[in-house]
Amino acid sequence: MNFIAHIRESDKQIQTVEEHLLAVKELSETYGEKLGIKHLTGLAGMLHDMGKYSNEFRNYILEAVNNHNAPPKRGSVDHSTAGGKLLYELYHIGKNINPYKAIVAEVVGNAIISHHSYLQDFLSPDLESNYLKRVRDKELSEYVKSKETFFKYVMNETDFHSYVQKAAEELEQFLGKETPDNWGRQLMFLTKFIFSVLIDADRTNTRLFEENKSDPSVKNYKKLIDTYYNRLMKKIESFKSHPQANNPINLLRARMSDQCDQFAENPSGIYTLSIPTGGGKTLASLRYALKHAKLYNKKRIIYVVPFTTIIEQNAEEVRKILLDEVNILEHHSNVIEDENVDDENLSGRMSVHQRLKLAKDNWDSPIIFTTMVQFLNVFYAKGSRYIRRLHNLSESVIIFDEVQKVPISCVSLFNHALNYLKEYAQSSIILCTATQPALDFVEHKLEINTEAEIIRNLEEVIEAFKRVEIVDLATKESYDNNKLADFIETKIEEVQSVLVILNTKTVVKNLYNLLKERYKGISIYHLSTSMCAAHRNTIFDEIRSKLKKGDKIICISTQLIEAGVDVSFECVIRSLAGLDSIAQAAGRCNRHGEKGIKNVYVIDHVEENLDRLNEIKIGKEVSKKILMDRKRDPLSHGGNILSKQAMEKYFQEYYTELNSNLNFFIRKLQREMTELLTAMKDQSSYHRAYRNREGRNLPLFLVNSYGTAGKYFHVIDKETTSVIVPYSKGKDIISEISSNGSISDLTSLLRKAQQYTINLYKNELDNLSKNGGIVSYLDGKIFALKEGAYNKEFGLNIENDSVLDSLVF
Repeated sequence: MNFIAHIRESDKQIQTVEEHLLAVKELSETYGEKLGIKHLTGLAGMLHDMGKYSNEFRNYILEAVNNHNAPPKRGSVDHSTAGGKLLYELYHIGKNINPYKAIVAEVVGNAIISHHSYLQDFLSPDLESNYLKRVRDKELSEYVKSKETFFKYVMNETDFHSYVQKAAEELEQFLGKETPDNWGRQLMFLTKFIFSVLIDADRTNTRLFEENKSDPSVKNYKKLIDTYYNRLMKKIESFKSHPQANNPINLLRARMSDQCDQFAENPSGIYTLSIPTGGGKTLASLRYALKHAKLYNKKRIIYVVPFTTIIEQNAEEVRKILLDEVNILEHHSNVIEDENVDDENLSGRMSVHQRLKLAKDNWDSPIIFTTMVQFLNVFYAKGSRYIRRLHNLSESVIIFDEVQKVPISCVSLFNHALNYLKEYAQSSIILCTATQPALDFVEHKLEINTEAEIIRNLEEVIEAFKRVEIVDLATKESYDNNKLADFIETKIEEVQSVLVILNTKTVVKNLYNLLKERYKGISIYHLSTSMCAAHRNTIFDEIRSKLKKGDKIICISTQLIEAGVDVSFECVIRSLAGLDSIAQAAGRCNRHGEKGIKNVYVIDHVEENLDRLNEIKIGKEVSKKILMDRKRDPLSHGGNILSKQAMEKYFQEYYTELNSNLNFFIRKLQREMTELLTAMKDQSSYHRAYRNREGRNLPLFLVNSYGTAGKYFHVIDKETTSVIVPYSKGKDIISEISSNGSISDLTSLLRKAQQYTINLYKNELDNLSKNGGIVSYLDGKIFALKEGAYNKEFGLNIENDSVLDSLVF
């Protein structure tokens, strides 16, 4: 009798359980070699669907195929518990338990029982073990049959015990010389890595079967990276023939770029690249990354930028240099809502959710541009779509652009993730910013290498790149929009271009409308995250064109313009915020030193409501103290508001003010996230409470609450939903995505959609629904705006009353 893993939709071909388990095992082993744990990951691959060796599941899947109109209830036959139960039964029961094999059973078993949802709690806040409920307590009617069939067709029992022994040896080596009390962080990342591998290997094999394609070989981008490096060096060589090649600034840029190339010969680690704004940071960091990848056989290069950064600008610059439109991935947002549901394909017809689930979304590209939100979600957010990508962060060069923008609540979690990537995942990390944060100052500190800074003689470099003077108006008087408009009027008479950066979208929009009424002959532009990336690109192209021609121009923007955007205004006005934001704003002024020294004015805007923007509020307060210090003594803090000393002072005070927020405190549980994820038995308050209640220890080595932690994790304070907007090609994507395309078609469309999405808060989504401005597709998994809900000036229009004739996109 053939036991069935999947039935192909197109021709009703059967994939047997044996075929599927052995293929997923092989792919899992390949992925696991990156951490030297191929038996641990292979064990998860070969056992994950062991429960499909049952007549009950065979009848279940056949009934689903034969009765499309009345299929059996999804999830009514449990096939994911058996593999975890087998490990628990063999290695976690009895008097002489081998601790390493028992931990293998827990770590791998949790991944197996969770592979259609998310990792389970070993011990939850209500002092229950969802893991034990599954692997110890749950009765499976055909468990004995499943076990016997598995040992007969997949691996015999003797070889299986030998395989587990090798997995236990890998675990012991992974944990190294740390004492058991300090295993929590390593085991958390190990569990998540194994889970990531299993999710990706399972979905990849299932997708290949559905598409009737052969097994994949893991892609090796070595030749492509070699080609990229050669193309980059050819581009850099061409700079030498530029008429301005020998001016002091360009010579300094070239010298810093050469230093990055030389530094790439060092072993992988966590390093800092503190090139000042306008110093050629993107090319220099790319040069380090490609050279290091060549020398140390790294698999991919990943750029991680702040949530508010114009990600597409950097990606496009790299595409043009490397001459590749295909292999450079931009990943702004998920587009698809991820849910913890049993997503097994049973019916022989690919459901909407199944096609979306299998659509390739695992960061398997040689160069990736993504956001800090997406990076942190990979490690800590619930749902299988995020964590599927985690194993592909191994053996990579990861460049954090504007790393000072790590959200405060995530600082400790960010540091833990980077320390893991350095210590275990053979990745090299570059912290790239002109304003390095004090990430080694906090409690859970970042293990930055000694002699970490790539650029030599940094203070001299900063002085050489001085192009602006910071003018402190914030400690003298306050501004509202009317007064600010008057000030802008005086400045636009003196210069050709003015950029105004404010802290809230509401004040930006109001000032833009006020200036539009005042000026009829001057080009005025508005920018915010309510506009999709493609829309912002169009605006930037217009702005650059007018700046190049010397036209009078005023741009009003949120902080999104502060990083990743190569524009240069003669005058910048920045609403008071953190010193790092002021430095970034200064980088949009006189960017190439073409106008001598120009002014950046810092003002205190009284109409900005920062009550819900606590990090900006605290940053503003700390900056104001430093400005007051310099008002009393101009030589304090290095004699320059943007000096290295001023920045160190700023970040240490900033982190001290926000110290209680650094470890992601979950108010509802009155616990820090780090405890839920990494605490061992004697460190866990939940385990102490369990022991007091039960009078004994939980009969497990691990007590982590992975599922609960994932449920409460969010990078930004309010959860958002990605929606596709009807801007330009976005209209076509919305039209195509609603059709019943193949998995490969969906993969392509979801990538294209990245440029045409915005993120909405729940209240925005609710208001749009009331106003009829939003529509859902593919069983509510993807959302899109109606045309009336998108505006050519402001992007999102909650009222859904945009005049379509005026949408000249």
